[in-house]
Amino acid sequence: MRSYRTLVVPFAASSVLALACGGGESAPPQTPGVTTARPVATASAAPAPSEPSAKMDPPDSPGVDKAAIDASTPPCDDFYQYACGGWIAKTEIPADESSWSRSFHSIRERNEELLRGILEGYAKGEKATDPYAKQLGGMYASCMDEAAIEKAGAKPIEPYLKQIDAIKDAASLTRTIGKLEADGIGTFLGIGASQDFGDATKVVAMIWQGGLGMPEREYYLESNPKMTELRGKYEAHVAAMLKLAGDTDDRAKASAKKVIEVETAIAQAWMTKEDRREPKKIAHHATKEELPKLVPGFRWTEYLDGANAAGVKEFNVAQPDYLKAVATMLDGKLALADVKTYLRWHVLRETGNELSKAFDDEKFRWKQTLVGAKSQPPRWKRCVRVVDGTMGEALGQPFVKTTLGAEGKAAVLAMIQSIEQSMHGNLEGLAWMDEPTRKAAYAKLAKIANKIAYPEKWRDYSKLVVTKDYVANMRRASAFEHNRQLAKVGKPVDRGEWQMSPPSVNAYYDAQLNEMVFPAGILQPPFYGNKAPQPTNFGGIGMVMGHELTHGFDDEGRQFDAEGNLRDWWSLAVNAEFERRAGCVEKQFSDYTVLDGVHVNGKLTLGENIADLGGVKLAFRAMRAARTAAKAPADAKATALADQEYFLGFAQGWCSKYRDEAMRHLVATNPHSPPHLRVNGPLSNLPEFAQAFACKPSAKMMRKNRCEVW
Repeated sequence: MRSYRTLVVPFAASSVLALACGGGESAPPQTPGVTTARPVATASAAPAPSEPSAKMDPPDSPGVDKAAIDASTPPCDDFYQYACGGWIAKTEIPADESSWSRSFHSIRERNEELLRGILEGYAKGEKATDPYAKQLGGMYASCMDEAAIEKAGAKPIEPYLKQIDAIKDAASLTRTIGKLEADGIGTFLGIGASQDFGDATKVVAMIWQGGLGMPEREYYLESNPKMTELRGKYEAHVAAMLKLAGDTDDRAKASAKKVIEVETAIAQAWMTKEDRREPKKIAHHATKEELPKLVPGFRWTEYLDGANAAGVKEFNVAQPDYLKAVATMLDGKLALADVKTYLRWHVLRETGNELSKAFDDEKFRWKQTLVGAKSQPPRWKRCVRVVDGTMGEALGQPFVKTTLGAEGKAAVLAMIQSIEQSMHGNLEGLAWMDEPTRKAAYAKLAKIANKIAYPEKWRDYSKLVVTKDYVANMRRASAFEHNRQLAKVGKPVDRGEWQMSPPSVNAYYDAQLNEMVFPAGILQPPFYGNKAPQPTNFGGIGMVMGHELTHGFDDEGRQFDAEGNLRDWWSLAVNAEFERRAGCVEKQFSDYTVLDGVHVNGKLTLGENIADLGGVKLAFRAMRAARTAAKAPADAKATALADQEYFLGFAQGWCSKYRDEAMRHLVATNPHSPPHLRVNGPLSNLPEFAQAFACKPSAKMMRKNRCEVW
C-alpha cells in the first residue's frame, strides 16, 4: 500500500498493478462526478442533448469554454452550474461509460486513440526496433484475438481450479492462498512492497487485508434497501459465473450462498475505510520472526512460501486484528469446503474478463448493476487499458514522444515552483502556527521533489514473457509485477520510481517520498496548453499542482516529515488548531447530500477536500504573482477579468455527469467528493472568489462560517 494521494481515482487501475489490498469488485475507474440532488446534474434527469455529444473536445481549444456556461444561473448562487450548465445540458454520457467528464475523459479519449495507433502498429510488426515493441504488440494482439479466447473457454483457469481441489487441510489451504496471490488472484490478504513508515530509506513488505468481491464492507453489513438489493444481485452474479464454469444450477446457487457467507465474515473483520486513512493505525512493523507474535495462529510459513516471499525479512502488517480473525477462519471456523468454493469464485472473478464471451458478458452485467454503464467499451479500448495496466512504462515511451514537448515541460516546472512559492508565503503568514512547527513545515516544503511527464529511468520489462495466450499473458504479467515488488524489499528506496504510467490522466502526491508527480497524460488541454491564457492554465493544471502540494499538509500527509517518516513534528497547540480547522471542513462536506439524501462522508473525503481548498487558493495567489511579474495590466477591470477566467478555468476542469448508480458508488467508497462539491465547496470558503464575482453576503455560495486550513 503506497501512501500516495491522487487527484482522481486512476482511470486504468489494473488488477495486475494493484497490490491486492483494497476492496472487492470496484467500479470502472471514475472521475469524481456531479453532486447534490439537483436534477440537471444527474444522468437520469438531464435535459435531452441539443446535438450529438462529441466525446473529444478540441485539443487546442484555449481558455474558458463559453459554450459550457449557463448564463441563466447567477455565479454567486451555484458556480458549478454557472460554469458547466451549458455543457451538462448538451452532453450525454456515452453508453460504455458510467460517468463522463469534460476534461479527464476527453483527454483519456485522445490518449487512448493515440495509444491504439501505436499498439496496432506494433501488433502488425511495425517499428520492431522500438523498445518492447514485440511484447507490447503481442499483449495487445492476444487481448484482441476474440476467436482464440472464445475457443479456449474456461480451460485456461483449470490449473487454478485443480490447485484448489487438491487442498486437504489448513496448511495446504494457506499455501494455495499465497500461490494465487503471486499470480494476481487476490483473496484473504495481499502482499507487496512499501516504504517503512518509521524509516523512509527502507523498503518492507506490506501485508494488507483483502478478500471481498464487492467494493466495501458496508455492502455486506448495511441493511438499507439499496444494499440489500445489491447483495441479492451479487449473489445471483456469483451463481451465474459458477454455472458457466460447470456447476449445475442448484449447486451454483448453493455455492453462491456460501461465498456470501465467507465474504460477510471477512467484511465483519475488515478495518473501516475511515480508519485505513489513519497512517498510525496501519503501521505495525515486524520482522519475519515477530510475525507469529503480532498475528498468532496464522500459518506464515505456508503463506510466504506460496507467495514467493519466503526470503522476505521485514514487514508492515497493516491490519493485525483482521489477520487474527482470518487465522481462525482458515483454521476451522469456516468449513474447508466453503473456503474452497470461495477460492474458486475468486479465480473466476479475477479472470472473468479474460475468458470467453459468456464470462465477459456476465462480468459486465454485474458492473452495470454496480455503476450503471449501458454497454461494454469497444474491444480495442479495453485492450489498450490492459496494456497500459500491465506494461505502462513500456507503452509510455512512444506515447511521450508525441505529447508535451520541452517547451511545455519547462513551463509546467515553472508553474510548480510558483505554487511552492505561494505555499511558502502562506506559511509565513499563518498566525496559528508557532515558529518550531513553521520551521519544520518550511523544511518539508523545500524537500518536495517534482516529477513531470515521464520517469528519468524507464522500468525494465525484458523478462516479461508474452505469447499468443491472453490469459497466460495476464497471469504472467501479474506474477512479473508481484515478483518485481517483492524484489524491492530489503533494498534502498528507489526515489526515481513512478506509481502511474505516463499516459495516466491523473496526478499524485506521495507522502513517504515527499514528491509530486504529474504524468504527461494530464498535461494537456483543458488542464494545460502552451497557448492557453495564463489564468486558465493556473485554474486548470495550477490548481492540480496546488491540490497535490496541499496533500503534503493535509490530515494524512502532515503526519510525515520532510524525509517521509511517520513522525509527530507539530507542537501540541498547533496540532489542536489544525484539527479544529480540519473539523470545519469535515462538517461542511458531511452536510452535503446527493441523490435521495445520501450524505457525503466528510471524514473519508477530508484529505481531498483540504487539498481542493488549499489547491484553489495557492494557485490563485500564484496566478496573481505571475501576472505581476509579467507586468500584466493591473487596473481593476483587467484584474477582475483575469480572476474570473481563473475560477472558470478551475471549475470547467470538473464539469461532469454521473449515472445514479455510479454516483452512489462514488459516495460510498471514494475519498474524493463529487465534482459539484469540489467546485462549490472550496469556493464558498474563498474571499477572493466572492470579490471576483461581487457576491453579496446573502448569496448561496457565501458560507457564513468559512473554513480555512491553509
